[in-house]
Amino acid sequence: MKQPFHYSALGLAMAAVLPALAFAEPLTPFVPMPSQSDFGGTGLMQMPSARMNKEGEFSLNYFDTDQYRRYSLSLQLFPWLETTFRYVDVRTRLYSPDNSFSGDQTLKDKGMDAKVRLLKERQWLPEFSLGMRDLGGTGLFASEFLAASKRVGPLDFTLGMGWGYLGTRGNISNPFCEVADGFCTRPTGTSGSGGKFDADKMFKGPAALFGGVEYQTPWQPLRLKLEYDSNNYVNDKAGTLDVDSPINVGAVYRAFDWLDVHAGLERGNTLNLGITMRTNFNELTPSWNDVPPPEYAFTSDESVDVNQEYVVLTLAPEQADWGRLQQDLASNAGYRNAEIYRTNNELIIKAEQRKYRDRDEAQQRAAMLLANQVPADIETVHLIEQKKGLPLIEQTFDMPALRLAANNAYVGAELGDAFSTHEPGNYQSATVVAEANNRLRFGVSPVLQQSFGGPESFYMYQIGLLGDVEANITDHWLASAALYVNLLDNYDKLDEEYRGQVQVLPPVRTDIRKYVKDTPVRLENLQLTWLDRVAPNWYAQGYGGYLELMFAGVGGEVLYRPSDTNWALGANANWVKQRDYDSQTGLLDYSVKTGHVSAYYDMPGLKNTLLQVHAGQYLAGDKGATFDISHKFDSGVIAGAFATFTNVSSEDFGEGSFNKGFYLSIPFDIMTLSPSTSRANINWVPLTRDGGQMLGRRYNLYGLADVRAPYYGL
Repeated sequence: MKQPFHYSALGLAMAAVLPALAFAEPLTPFVPMPSQSDFGGTGLMQMPSARMNKEGEFSLNYFDTDQYRRYSLSLQLFPWLETTFRYVDVRTRLYSPDNSFSGDQTLKDKGMDAKVRLLKERQWLPEFSLGMRDLGGTGLFASEFLAASKRVGPLDFTLGMGWGYLGTRGNISNPFCEVADGFCTRPTGTSGSGGKFDADKMFKGPAALFGGVEYQTPWQPLRLKLEYDSNNYVNDKAGTLDVDSPINVGAVYRAFDWLDVHAGLERGNTLNLGITMRTNFNELTPSWNDVPPPEYAFTSDESVDVNQEYVVLTLAPEQADWGRLQQDLASNAGYRNAEIYRTNNELIIKAEQRKYRDRDEAQQRAAMLLANQVPADIETVHLIEQKKGLPLIEQTFDMPALRLAANNAYVGAELGDAFSTHEPGNYQSATVVAEANNRLRFGVSPVLQQSFGGPESFYMYQIGLLGDVEANITDHWLASAALYVNLLDNYDKLDEEYRGQVQVLPPVRTDIRKYVKDTPVRLENLQLTWLDRVAPNWYAQGYGGYLELMFAGVGGEVLYRPSDTNWALGANANWVKQRDYDSQTGLLDYSVKTGHVSAYYDMPGLKNTLLQVHAGQYLAGDKGATFDISHKFDSGVIAGAFATFTNVSSEDFGEGSFNKGFYLSIPFDIMTLSPSTSRANINWVPLTRDGGQMLGRRYNLYGLADVRAPYYGL
């Protein structure tokens, strides 16, 4: 008997996610583009296609039938690579036969897809792609496919061959079986605990042809789909499904630039409804209500040869207003908490950029402010950009040349003609003329902590406020604290004890539920940190205190990062004890030495793609390495993934087999009306286990030194 069709609360809540990112985008004219399939990723309905979206295309998808709910996230990471992550709610199966463990929650399965373009469409050739579904999951829907797509006017045809879940109809012989007998039979069963890549199953067993067409109607918002389904649905996890027809038909309606509505009839007897919310990370543009850049205050109508001696009007020395310069550097150029020093005819300014991700914008504004407000007896200005007191990069301004450029005194004059960027210098003999006016910084920010796919409930959330404070005790010593206040959660469903399997490793992360349940106020961080540049290109920090929610201790880090290079090396070492979950300040008996040697490489072959490798010992005492790769889009949005492999076996690790996750880092200023260097970080880890877990350190030297070769900035 068919179950009543309804949308889950989470499915409806997804509608609130993408408009927040897309509101700054102007509505663009409709351009035909590939649409999303039921599984997420470009395709027809149940069947994939060879199509790729524009680079940066990001979508959240929800599809609902009687047997399955599918939640997916799809991202066109590169022009030739599409990635999809998916949760499937199997509505006819329970999460666990043990009601005390998961109640009446239905079974949830997670998986990841990847599709690679092999050949781009040409006049007489179709687009070819190779894809894999349900990589690294339990393998309930594991499939491999080759697909070709060709557009003819308003019709986009697809023909493909599938294996695994896409090959169960078996309407064609497996061509690889002709090459080797090992391809004739596909190993049965699933991956059990998940997290493993079953390469021994790929392209094996029955194969089937699939195909279809997507028609762009004359009415631009509407597209129609028809496909031949290569799945016979005999061994589905939801049970054997009735199939009245292998032909599926559907429609996609673009209600808004960011919203598609899907409807279809599948297997001749099943209604399928869905929604897609989309944006493009390369096309997100901010809309700021910012102060205008300064204009040069001393203009002249004369046109002169740059090689001739030329004098422009400037401030007299007695007219210098250092307090005003501090204020304008902060409000207009974003250089906050400036300290101003003088030695002879040179000025040294140390400040932290907290407004503009685009350093060119900040430098142009600062240059004009200096041209307007620095008196005539100053010939050189050194602007040293700092972060948490670390001197990172220096711009040196030739003031006579800067005034000429600001006054457009020669053809093609640009402010950049008058300054250069290099390693920060030491100016210890300089005299302070204006001290930093704010050594104490504090703020309050909203926090949403969420998890998906747990046994107690598919969606767990906690909403609160995080109060954060930093105080510069000296130029090198920094005190910091963070306090979380809970406002709303559904953690009353959370079991205090983790009951997924017998504990083999120390509970360095699975005990997190003991720290967050029934704790309305908690001390997240309280530490003292020393930071310094110990030599050119070398940075160091030492720290001690309550370093994160679950651990306290001491540690240190060093970083070697030459400016304007695409690589860096670092190392950190720590001794920590686990914090007491029943006390804000107490400690448990468990202690461990943990630390890593790190390498960072901005890959020249893949523009704006950063590879990080961290090798060492983790919180549970296991040893191994973490591989992290991320890509930055034109808007500044960063998408990344990581995987950690240690000497803990997949059996001892438990469900998931190894630690892995995905993340998005979204600049605040594409969602707000003012520029900002802050980011919103969205992290997703499929399952929290104890293997491969790093210490959560408040400061990371590589991130602090980003301006030396910007990745997180522009």
